Amino acid sequence: MRLKPGFLLRSLLVLATFLALLILWSSFSSGRTEPPHSPLAREENANLAQPGKPENNLASKNEFQPVVPWPRVEGVEVDLESIRRKNKVQNEQDRLDGKVNNQQNIMQRQFLTFKPQKHVYPDPVLRTGVLGNFESKEPEPQGVVGGPGEGGKPFILGSDYKDSIQASIKEFGFNMVASDMISLDRTVNDLRHEECKYWHYDENLLTSSVIIVFHNEGWSTLMRTVHSVIKRTPRKYLAEIVMIDDYSNKEHLKSRLDNYVKQWNGLVKVFRNERREGLIQARSIGAQKAKVGQVLIYLDAHCEVGINWYAPLIAPIAKDRTACTVPLIDVIDGNNYHIIPQGGGDEDGYARGAWDWSMLWKRVPLTKREKDIRKTKTEPYRSPAMAGGLFAIERDFFFELGLYDPGLQIWGGENFEISYKIWQCGGKLLFTPCSRVGHIYRLHGWQGNPPPVYVGSSPTLVVEVWWDEYKDYFYASRPETKALAYGDISELKKFREDHNCKSFKWFMEEIAYDIPAHYPLPPKNVDWGEVSTASFLFYMWNSFIIGNQLYSTTHDV
Repeated sequence: MRLKPGFLLRSLLVLATFLALLILWSSFSSGRTEPPHSPLAREENANLAQPGKPENNLASKNEFQPVVPWPRVEGVEVDLESIRRKNKVQNEQDRLDGKVNNQQNIMQRQFLTFKPQKHVYPDPVLRTGVLGNFESKEPEPQGVVGGPGEGGKPFILGSDYKDSIQASIKEFGFNMVASDMISLDRTVNDLRHEECKYWHYDENLLTSSVIIVFHNEGWSTLMRTVHSVIKRTPRKYLAEIVMIDDYSNKEHLKSRLDNYVKQWNGLVKVFRNERREGLIQARSIGAQKAKVGQVLIYLDAHCEVGINWYAPLIAPIAKDRTACTVPLIDVIDGNNYHIIPQGGGDEDGYARGAWDWSMLWKRVPLTKREKDIRKTKTEPYRSPAMAGGLFAIERDFFFELGLYDPGLQIWGGENFEISYKIWQCGGKLLFTPCSRVGHIYRLHGWQGNPPPVYVGSSPTLVVEVWWDEYKDYFYASRPETKALAYGDISELKKFREDHNCKSFKWFMEEIAYDIPAHYPLPPKNVDWGEVSTASFLFYMWNSFIIGNQLYSTTHDV
């Protein structure tokens, strides 16, 4: 098709307009400071902590001691290149010894067929009125008695802290000033349904390795994640906590972290990538480093696990090794650390993970069909997809699935990819209402951790491998992605064939049947000819918005 001069001029004008809108959008985003679920508007001014007024000052030294005084030491950077050179000799020796795994070949080297279930575990039993065998008989001790944030309550600082708070949000994405004043061992509020307290589980649950990937994370939010896991997980089941440092360059995440974790006598292990691998491949590396637990539990680096979170999450996997479980994810406000239930869902707050046809994460209410499968309100229920940051899966089964696709790194629908792979290749994905974990979402104003140029991925990889003929709906919603490269997917296609993975049509009809009711299938594009200026601008702007939302909702490190 011959391009006309008028079309070229219109295209240049549209591109200039798009760039102007992009600059305007960036300036708008960086100026916002409230989190998406901030309850600050509901708090009265009387709750504000005012320096110099001891009777109202929640930050009084008479009540508690901050972890480290502000300004933070987190801003200090180290020379990563010198560390890499120092370790180069050892790395070369590891390669010669064959200790380094080739992620590209992992699916070829691992299991050809799924292993059968070896153990038989009884189903959990609900005994109404009889406290469950994993429930604590006494309230857990507070981190600091009467201290800020105890019980998951909001901790709000006064205006005198404004500059420090903004600086911490810019660097880490959270209000680290408040976080550092909250105990690493603080208590949390119990957001579970009352019925959850009366479940009884098999005493011989599987052991777990908890994997936490981080990159330039703030100290107190990272360590509160670790402390909460150790505090609320029965020691006989917690095999190890594996921390993967994805090439952080902050001083506090080097020797200080190494020395701090020594207090747990090897329970907490720190491994460091020699270059930035990206969140997704760092998780696969974590799976290879975690060699002790029977189950792998993935947590983001800024979470707090809830009361009796472990047994409900692991019991379905003990019963069926192909089950992957996800806790209900509550919201920890990144400004004041108030823990509240995530919005949406049905009358009980239960929702299934879903997507629209642009591949944006969505939550839809639990259907009557799913409710009818269960006998009680708090049993696990099926979900087509997970958010991706927090889940548990049997270690061997995860390797049998080939871990994450090697082409997925920073973002690009990895939460959908692993969800499709689980369902279509013989597993099941369950949400567990009685296991709850709080998660902090990044605030507007965060500068972010931009990946290096060699790290990235295309969301088209997921639809090309797993969606079959349904991929046309994705391209109809996002025609600009037709031009995105997704690499060689022949091995991934072969994996589907070798494991007799089901079609996406089966998946949509049997598991994700309710998604089209909420997000109707778009009409397929018939012609891919010349588009109008208005259409071109719409698609370019839509692409930017979607890309920004995908990155912000799936990219945590």
